[in-house]
Amino acid sequence: MNGLHGALKNRCLRFTRRAILVGAVAAAAGSAWAVYPDKPIILIVPFAPGGSSDIIARTIAPELSARLGQSIVVENTAGAGGVLGMTRAVRSPADGYSLLLGSGSEVLINKLINPALQFDGLKDLKPVVFVGTGPMVLVGKKALPPNTVAELISYAKDEKNVLNFASAGNGTPMHVAGELFNLKAGTRISHIPYRGASPALVDVMGGQIELGISTLTAAQSFIKAGKIKAYGVLGREKSPLAPDIPAIGQVPGLEAVDLGVWFGLFVPTRTPADVTSKLETAARAVMANPEIVKKLAEQGVIASGESAGKLNSFMAQEVEKYRAVIKAADIKPQ
Repeated sequence: MNGLHGALKNRCLRFTRRAILVGAVAAAAGSAWAVYPDKPIILIVPFAPGGSSDIIARTIAPELSARLGQSIVVENTAGAGGVLGMTRAVRSPADGYSLLLGSGSEVLINKLINPALQFDGLKDLKPVVFVGTGPMVLVGKKALPPNTVAELISYAKDEKNVLNFASAGNGTPMHVAGELFNLKAGTRISHIPYRGASPALVDVMGGQIELGISTLTAAQSFIKAGKIKAYGVLGREKSPLAPDIPAIGQVPGLEAVDLGVWFGLFVPTRTPADVTSKLETAARAVMANPEIVKKLAEQGVIASGESAGKLNSFMAQEVEKYRAVIKAADIKPQ
């Protein structure tokens, strides 16, 4: 009897322990999703502090933090034209605690130029919200004789005139936009990549290089101060952020010169739908905040706030634009 009693007692103890363990695991799993987010969130910026992506991230982070009830830490993972930051983002756990403030450069263009890269922005990232768009602008040094785009094209086609254009780096939207301008205008203006928009614009201002293609965000202060010429924004319409600057896409023959910069919030593609949904709801509310809209406009960015689905559709169109220019201009990785 004592042996049977002991065996029954041990069996009951094992059953009780197992029940407690199963219950604890189930409770932990349930509470983990129920309280998301329950720890700080990292917002990865794939460029150095002070650039457009960094400014936008630091503009929206405090408001997003308030809506989610958790601190958001902006982490600058710069290098290789956004490749390091993209790699960091796609390799992060798909749990909603690592976000990416992404743009066309690192999300789409880098992979098109260098297929050997070990990520694909369209497959490895899931959009959360369309943050906004900004125009690019073609600028020139003050001493350059042409004053309009038409005059510039004629000047560039004269073989005795040598022209170069500066961009923020190889494979950036500014580089691609410059090559698109060349293709449509029939010019052969040489590309000179810089390590960012600021040094490129400084050299245009100083006359070390004739032309530059920049975000309006970076160039606006130089233009307003009269230190560089603004030939036009690279789009079909004037930008409401700079209505005095002509639209290059309105010049006959240049209607296809329509590229801007854009920004979105992303998570790794395997992030659970309920987590992504919560992030999207919070992020769209942030983008609808008039104060955020105003702050972004001051930085040369038109706030969007469109859904993840809209951003997906937009990127599908943009990637085809980029692909066509990269192929036609034979842009290679550096």
